[in-house]
Amino acid sequence: MRRRYSWKTLWRKLQRRGALALLASSLACTAAACQQAKPGAAEQPSAETPPPAKPVSRAQEPAPPPAPVYRAPLTGLALPEKADSRPVMVMVNNHPSARPQSGLSQADLLYESLAEGEITRLVAVFQSRSFSEPIGPVRSIRPYFIELGKALGAIQVHAGGSPDAYAQLAQERIPDLDEITNAGPYFWRESFRKAPHNLYTSLDKIRAGADKRGLERSGTDAAVFRFAEDSTGVGAVETLGTDQTRLPGTDAKSGAADHEEAPKIDVTFLLKSYKVSYQFDAATHLYKRFINGVKHIDLNNSEQLAAANVIVMGTDHRVLDSEGRQEVRLTGTGSAILFQQGVMRRVVWKRDKENDPIRYYDQGREVSLVPGQTHILIVPVKPSFEGHITYGP
Repeated sequence: MRRRYSWKTLWRKLQRRGALALLASSLACTAAACQQAKPGAAEQPSAETPPPAKPVSRAQEPAPPPAPVYRAPLTGLALPEKADSRPVMVMVNNHPSARPQSGLSQADLLYESLAEGEITRLVAVFQSRSFSEPIGPVRSIRPYFIELGKALGAIQVHAGGSPDAYAQLAQERIPDLDEITNAGPYFWRESFRKAPHNLYTSLDKIRAGADKRGLERSGTDAAVFRFAEDSTGVGAVETLGTDQTRLPGTDAKSGAADHEEAPKIDVTFLLKSYKVSYQFDAATHLYKRFINGVKHIDLNNSEQLAAANVIVMGTDHRVLDSEGRQEVRLTGTGSAILFQQGVMRRVVWKRDKENDPIRYYDQGREVSLVPGQTHILIVPVKPSFEGHITYGP
């Protein structure tokens, strides 16, 4: 049986339901509003991520220019800077009592020629290297040594000279430093040797003396000789592997008359008690120097003298007086032998004018020297040029 309510009771029930509905509706709206005001974590917007940066297009930076390569005028060796100082030429005593000498291993160029009295004189030319150790013993000058200096535009350093040499120095106003007449303070004597084999100088002393005398010390960096590309290349020969030698225009080890193997050289200057020898060292590509079978060393550093090129050149000699002083022709042409890389080559030396350097030619073309120190030995052509020299394996 259904229960019946009065209209008042029903009204109150409806009011309560409406309030509940309104409350529910309000709560629903509030919840919806909260949902909109506070979105879920998955929907939270993150900070904007910038797009990946595009690589900046830059012009490729040019590579730095290669460091300039300078060459020493007298050796052809590579240098970090120009070598344009004026050459310095020192007369060096080669008497047995003067050996071992000082400074010869540091020279760019070394000449050897007869002086007098059964001895030779060494002429050391310095240009591209700087060192403070002694040079010497210093000895006297001769006219043909003056000619060598003129050919290089060198300051000539000596202690005394022959009458003809002094006359030439004065007449031609040759730039020189002489221990006896004009530059005594720039030389000194050592106590471990006896005079006249104990006189020394140094590059520092020479520079100071040149400045004091007002001599020009700047020169040129132009090459004096023609040089091969590097110190292991050769002008006269090309090397093949480690033990083969090919001569230009010939088959390997052809034995051509003008090109022969020559790892050993002897030069006597026709003197009875003096012999200069060179032995080729394949490891260094240098000829090691000996005197009478003994290593020729530099007293400054105990190094054996060595040369990349050995040239023996023949020319006319004439004895001038009872002292045995020589007149030596250094203009015109003459025969020469060039030794490089253990091989000999017959060439011709030529010097047209007094102020020209002596150069060396093969069939009209100037030969290339191996970069490094060069030793030039000047011998008489009488009784024969060949009589001074022996060479071979």
